[in-house]
Amino acid sequence: MLDKPKFDQYADTYNNLHRESTRIAGEDPDYFAAYKVAFLSDHLRKSANPSGDILDFGCGVGNCLTHLVRTFPESRIHGLDVSGASINAARDSFPTVNLGVIEGSLPLDDNSIDVAIAVGVYHHMPPAERQKWTDELHRVIRSGGGLYIFEHNPLNPITQKIVRDCPFDDDAILLPRRESIGLMRTSGFKDISVDYVMFFPRALSVLRPVEGLLASIPFGAQYVAYGRV
Repeated sequence: MLDKPKFDQYADTYNNLHRESTRIAGEDPDYFAAYKVAFLSDHLRKSANPSGDILDFGCGVGNCLTHLVRTFPESRIHGLDVSGASINAARDSFPTVNLGVIEGSLPLDDNSIDVAIAVGVYHHMPPAERQKWTDELHRVIRSGGGLYIFEHNPLNPITQKIVRDCPFDDDAILLPRRESIGLMRTSGFKDISVDYVMFFPRALSVLRPVEGLLASIPFGAQYVAYGRV
């Protein structure tokens, strides 16, 4: 899993470092968090999947939590991370979120979550540990619920540059889509699909409305792999 001391030390500077490393895209960290939650909301609406309990796995200081709380006001939002300092930084901002620190396993009951998201988490995990945590996510998600893994696309050269330039990505080992699919399939997820996302920087934002038509083209800056229990 994530190196706890490492992300503890970035709890106060995470957003500034993220903003600097993604300058080439012309957007700040909040844009990327909002994008992912909007994707989730749209997908859940189209698929009519439940969203009663939503888990942000590896929530960090809470960038996505801001948008999850706003977009799903009737849902119970959970945020878990290995970094105690990040969780402490999030507590004052998210008094209604069930926040907790991850240690040997997820501190959640079996079949207690409807939807889980993992945003930029897996590329920080040692590859040998990725299956364990995918199994854990499968354990806590209820039948009919889903997992959404948002990851950097290693085929995109701009993404590669952003990762190289980001101080807290110095341990990053990017996952090709086939690895994310394989992890989910081995854990027992079904109906697994992948969409590529984030094709255009701010300078080309006029083209963003057509991104949904490009979801199968492996040139987006990131991708989302999703499946259900």
